[in-house]
Amino acid sequence: MKFKKLMMIGLALGLSAALAACGNGSSNDVDNSNKEEDKEINLAYVEWDSEIASTHVIGKVLEDLGYDVTLTPLDNAIMWEAVANGEADASVAAWLPVTHGEQYEAYKDDIVDLGENLSGAKIGLVVPEYMENVDSIEDLNKHANMQITGIESGAGVMQATERALQEYENLADWELVPSSSGAMAVALGEAIKNKEEIVVTGWTPHWKFAKYELKYLEDPKGVFGGEETINTFVRKGLEDEMPDAFKVLDNFHWTTADMESVMLDISNGMSPADAASKWVEENAEKVAKWTEEIE
Repeated sequence: MKFKKLMMIGLALGLSAALAACGNGSSNDVDNSNKEEDKEINLAYVEWDSEIASTHVIGKVLEDLGYDVTLTPLDNAIMWEAVANGEADASVAAWLPVTHGEQYEAYKDDIVDLGENLSGAKIGLVVPEYMENVDSIEDLNKHANMQITGIESGAGVMQATERALQEYENLADWELVPSSSGAMAVALGEAIKNKEEIVVTGWTPHWKFAKYELKYLEDPKGVFGGEETINTFVRKGLEDEMPDAFKVLDNFHWTTADMESVMLDISNGMSPADAASKWVEENAEKVAKWTEEIE
């Protein structure tokens, strides 16, 4: 045991001496290696069709730049917490100022908001165009079995809809039925196929507006807010540790039409990864603007 211990001490001393000798003329090399950008990045997103599309697209762009990209779907509140505490590096899925307003207020001091990556977003209650006598939330009476088909509990549009049930007297006896983004879309498609009444929680961008004839119900009380933006936010320290990835995320900006084209491909059966790759390949000039500052 003593011999083994002495051998370990000897090896440690030898290694220390070797490092010291190398350091006499190459301390700059050591500093540069410490500054080398980490190539592992974790993008968090809420599992909505819109955010599946945007996260896979920006993930593909970063992957093409040599990053080892992890895409992590999370509950809305957990997504914000994960970026704020550094468990995730970034998200391109912040709907502001209303949908994720509560989460933004809770975590704004612990994240870096890079601003909008898409403008013209909107949330509200949506019905098929053939429900001709319903144009406003106040018009809802005993339609659609007095039920609103929702998505995941805790989502911003669900919280706004719960407020609407309280604010609008005509909705006092209505029920908000939680499901998922996918289940809501299936229920909407089935109702339209059978020309039945249905009220769903909706948001733009979403492929359903490209596939079906739909309309938002007017919101006289302003419960769902006005036009929203989708923002990018990152953890503190990302700019120093991954400056190139930070630049790409900061430059990321596209349109509602861009996002809906990816969503529609996914809805038609293409995998999110393949739909993202297709969009990136077909929009090389736009992607080049996101990556133009990368050496």
